[in-house]
Amino acid sequence: MTTMKISIHDNANGLDYTLVNDHYLPNLTVAAPTEQHPTGRWGRLHKTYLKEQNPVRYNQLLLSGELSGYLAKLDKQTEEQLALTVRQMQEAEGVTEALRAADQLEWVRRMNSIRNRAEEIIKTELIFV
Repeated sequence: MTTMKISIHDNANGLDYTLVNDHYLPNLTVAAPTEQHPTGRWGRLHKTYLKEQNPVRYNQLLLSGELSGYLAKLDKQTEEQLALTVRQMQEAEGVTEALRAADQLEWVRRMNSIRNRAEEIIKTELIFV
């Protein structure tokens, strides 16, 4: 009967292994993120998209400890792009403060329309890709 070492190191891949029953299992740990990043609406949507549509990329980000920072950065960029898109659409469609003062309900209706269309653009270009 040969005795097996409790732990071994594989120079080919740089991993350490520990003997569990009759099998060597790699000593894998998830890298702890250096800091916590709050994830907003857009980051959560993209996280769900990654889990469902691109699990390999999701696991790479998760195991490397970069997922939180990646989602926070995406969330911030998305908010900035959304604000810019809404402003540009307001200007192009003539939705101004003068309209707001003259006909508040019309202004709200048109702003809701602009916001909805801008969010669909954002989802298509930044979130579900």
